This record gives sequence, C-alpha cells and structure tokens, in this order.
Amino acid sequence: MFERFTTSAREVVRGAVKYADDDGGGGTGGGTVGEAELLLALLDRTGTPAADVLTALGAAGRRAAIERDLAAVRRRGGISAEDAKALAGFGIDVEEVVARVEGVHGAGALAGPAVPPRRRGRPLRRPFTREAKSVLERSLRMSVGRGDKHIGDEHLLLALTARPGLAAHVLADHGVTYIQVEQALATHRAKAG
Repeated sequence: MFERFTTSAREVVRGAVKYADDDGGGGTGGGTVGEAELLLALLDRTGTPAADVLTALGAAGRRAAIERDLAAVRRRGGISAEDAKALAGFGIDVEEVVARVEGVHGAGALAGPAVPPRRRGRPLRRPFTREAKSVLERSLRMSVGRGDKHIGDEHLLLALTARPGLAAHVLADHGVTYIQVEQALATHRAKAG
C-alpha cells in the first residue's frame, strides 16, 4: 500500500510520527500515531490538494483552535466536545470527572503515556493506533473508489473525515465535513485539470 503513497502523503505520515514523539514543541507526545497526529501533519502541508482544501474551507486559518480542541479531547481521554455534551444530558459532567482523575493521578492522566517507549536509549518505532491504521486503509479505498492510481494527502483527508472519530469531530466543529471536503476537492480538480 505505501508504494502508492505520494511524496506528500508520505510526508504526512512522517510528520504524524514527529508529532507523536514531540511532547514539548507543539506535538502530542503520546508516543503513538493517531488521528490527531495525522490531522496536525495534514495542517502542516502547503501547495498540495489537501492543503488547498483545508485552506479553502478555513481550517488552515483556525489551526491554533484546532490544536487546542485536539488537546482538550486528548485531556478528556478521547471524549469529543459533542460526546461531552451528550453525557451532560445524562447529568455527567465530563470536565468534573477529568478534574477528579487528574486530582488523584496528576495532570493529563487520561491523555495516555507522555513518554515514548525506548529500547537501549533509542525510541522504538512509533506504533499506529487502530484508528490511524483504519484511516490509512480507508485512504486506499478512497483512492481506488475515485479511480486514482496513487494515495495522496487528499485521500488521507477524505479518510479522516469519512467516519466518526477524533479528527472528524474536531474538523466538523470547525466547519469541515466529509461532504465539504469532497466538494472542495472536486473544485480543486476542475481548476487543476
């Protein structure tokens, strides 16, 4: 599958790995590559189909807010703002639960491991979460379904927004949905071709 990845798509995956490793310079530092890391790496791109779409839909200009929202979801152990609202309807205050857990176990207790695993002083290869693997697999299906002979960063963006998940929820909160991405990619293709 990876032989079909364009240079830009490979850069997204490499960037996601860097975000997983970096716990002090704007990265997630979780040690695993998940949807959040893939989304952040996509937001780094310029001059590619996905970058053009994210810019056209306004997500590139809201990067700081998207990063804050991703960090908030991570702090809540993966519970999106939408899920927190739904739980509030049942009388469950997610922020209160998080505060209590952090009071006992320390800040970021629900965010997962902060230190990547190491072997003989070197970081181990970054494992991909089940969700991230699913995004990569879905990007292949998106590519084949569209009749493309490659997997580009646009396919990764489509795959992130195609099904409910961390990235899809955060992007939707910022007005970027699968349908909008599809429409913007069609416009992008029409201009390019």
